[in-house]
Formats: sequence, C-alpha cells, structure tokens
Amino acid sequence: MKTVLIANRGEIARRIMRTCRAKGIRTIAVHSEADVDMPFVREADVAVCIGPPPVAKSYLNMEAILVAAKEHGADAIHPGYGLLSENGTFASRCAEEGIVFIGPRPAVMDAMGDKIRARAAMVEAGVPIVPGYDESIPTAEDACRIAAQIGYPVMLKASAGGGGIGMQICRDEEEIMKAFQSAKGRAKAYFGNDAMFIEKYIENPHHIEVQVVGDEQGAIVHLLERECSIQRRHQKVIEESPSPFLDVATREAVCAAAVRAAQAVNYTGVGTVEFIMGEDKAFYFLEMNTRLQVEHPVTESITGFDLVELQLTIAEGHPIPFVQKDVIAHGHAIEMRIYAEDPNTFFPSPGTIIAYVSPEGDGIRIDDAVQSGTTISPFYDPMIGKLIASGTTREEALDRARKAIQQYEITGIKTNLSMLADVLEDERFAVGTYTTSFVETMKRTTTK
Repeated sequence: MKTVLIANRGEIARRIMRTCRAKGIRTIAVHSEADVDMPFVREADVAVCIGPPPVAKSYLNMEAILVAAKEHGADAIHPGYGLLSENGTFASRCAEEGIVFIGPRPAVMDAMGDKIRARAAMVEAGVPIVPGYDESIPTAEDACRIAAQIGYPVMLKASAGGGGIGMQICRDEEEIMKAFQSAKGRAKAYFGNDAMFIEKYIENPHHIEVQVVGDEQGAIVHLLERECSIQRRHQKVIEESPSPFLDVATREAVCAAAVRAAQAVNYTGVGTVEFIMGEDKAFYFLEMNTRLQVEHPVTESITGFDLVELQLTIAEGHPIPFVQKDVIAHGHAIEMRIYAEDPNTFFPSPGTIIAYVSPEGDGIRIDDAVQSGTTISPFYDPMIGKLIASGTTREEALDRARKAIQQYEITGIKTNLSMLADVLEDERFAVGTYTTSFVETMKRTTTK
C-alpha cells in the first residue's frame, strides 16, 4: 500500500495521515469548497476539491471520491468515521474499481448497520439483547400495542439509525402517539430508511463498548472496554478506560460477548460492539460500529496499539500481530470531546476561531482539527478536537484532565469547555459512580 485517499475531514483525517506518514504512505485529502483552508487539506500530500459544502454534494459523493482516487493513484481509501465509513455500497464500488476499502466486507456492514438484522444475528450467537420487538413496526397504534406487551418505559429506535437520531424514550401510550411519526420522519430524512422498532428502556444504564479486531485469517481479539456513559443528546462527550463500574468478572464476560458477536459475522478490521449495562451489571447488545470510533485514542492509550496501523495491516491481508494474552491495560485514559457549541443548550456555535491554544504536558494527547483563524462551518459536525489524558491511575489521569481543560484558550466561538470542567469536578464523576443520565441531572441541578 503506497497511497491512501482519506474520504473524510477534520481531526480524523489528520489522525489517519499521522500513521500513514509514519509508515511512508502517501496521502490524498478530498475536501469541499468550504474546507479549502482547513489544516487537514494543507497537510496531505495531494488535495482534491470534490464539490460544494453540503455533504451530499462532496463528502458523500461516491463517484467524485472514486474519480479523485483513480486520478491520483490511490491503492486504498480510508473512510474515517461517519460519512461513508459504514456504507456497504461505497465499499462495493471501491472493490469494483480495484481500490482497497479499509474496513470490513460490505455484507458485514449491511448486516450490522440494520439494527433489526443485527439483533437477530446476536440471538443466534448467544449474545444477550435488550427485550424488544425485532420487526419493523408500521404504525403508532401497533407500537402502543407492542410496548404494552414489553412494559414501559420503552425506547423507540430507527432500524438504520445512529448518533441518537430517531431515538425516543416513551413512558406511556400518549408519548408513543406523539413521537412515532416524527421519529419515523427523521429516520427517513437521515438514513433513507424509516423502519422503526422498540426495545425495553433500561433505567440508569451504563454505555459500555468493547473494541474488537479481526483479520482475514479468522483471528478475532478484543482490546478491552470503554465506559461511554457521559453523553448529551444521546451522544458521547467523555469516554474512559478501564470502566470504573466494571469488576473483573463482568469485564471478562462483556469482552467475551463482544468477541462472540464479531465471530458471528466473521468480522475483519477494527470495530466496536456496544452494550447497555444495568445497575445489576446485566448487559445487552446495542449495536456494532463497523469502523474506527471517535474515542479510539482511549484504547490506544491504555493498550499501546495504533488502531489505524492495525487497520492498514489487516487491509493489506496480514494477520493481527499479537494474540489476546498480549492485550494488557497499562494505566487509565480519559477522552473529552471539545465542541463548538453552547455549553448549556448544546446547540452548535459556528464561526471563526480567533485564538486557539491547546494544552500540553505529560500524559496529554490532542487530536484536533483547527488552529487560530479556522472557521467552524455550519455544514458539519462542530467537533473541534479531542483531549486525551492518561496516567498510571484513574486519579492521575483525572488530575491531568482537569488541569488540561483549564489550559485551553479558544476565543471567537462558544465551546463546551466549561461543561466538561463541571463534569470533571463533580464528585459523582470523581468516584466513578455515574450513568448515562449524568449530564441531564447535572444540567437540571445547575439551572434550578
């Protein structure tokens, strides 16, 4: 593999370039007209403009990306996360053009991208799933009848959904009647598929995910878990590993279940199996992300493995260069996502960054997308970057995270830095006793 086209933007494009450079691989950046001055465009060996700002006309334009790849001699395409990263059609088109898609096979992406099909596959593999109804529900009245059988509260979910879009907690029939059509409409608009299903809603849960890696030779290993329960609008903002909630036996059980899930679909490449875990530590399969995760640096920090390098190795047909017993947690890591958004309402805050200074120091890693003068466009996700703090203990990582957040200087736009600082200072987070409702309860407390 000599040249990789990165079909993405921002911090993840820079992150992929970093590993490619280290391996002597040439990189091609594709970008929209709005991103022409972004750092990831300047840092690539080759940059190609593929269209106007809306993602449908640039970053989701498969044919424009493939033309750029062929014209500039790309052997492979790395899709990053989001955008085309879990699009089986795009992976198939790459294969048709003789270009390696750095990710799993299209059939696996399609199977795990459809939550109803994925739940059926997990049942067959003996992986526990949340009690629910696994077929597409046609009407709100049908949803009410099914919810009554499962028992309230329930979670209404889009079969093709992700990122919290199309999800709605319903505590009675009236809430389902209000939510069903709008959730169905959002699912159709975002994913082109309005199939809806219902799961039992687990109260005060933890969001636990397990990093897995599979190769073409059939080996599958896990790289331990990440605790991802600090969320706003059903989207993660802080992740850490190891999870302070898990004991040794639960960790072994959930990691073994993740490996079974990956084995069930003959998974290749890096991927993540997500679980919801109740207060009693019973856990259930949520979904599988067939790509690199935003929070992959947490796993890299505690295991020492470069996940992008692993992706390239597997895409070239080589076996995973280690076995399960080699995977050992070294210390603790916490990742915070820095967003251009109002810290109270969580609404995006696009605009031009006047000053940008990121923290430095022992145990501090910054994966970012911007610099002073960068404009945050309203067309894209407003994430500015990620701060990853690691230490030999959770206490040391937390102390470094608190100090690093205070060292940030970002002016010209609103950011969520103050909200992240509040979480880190909260006693419940400090002792590790938090669930997915943490941000909601913290916000309620501070706005009374």
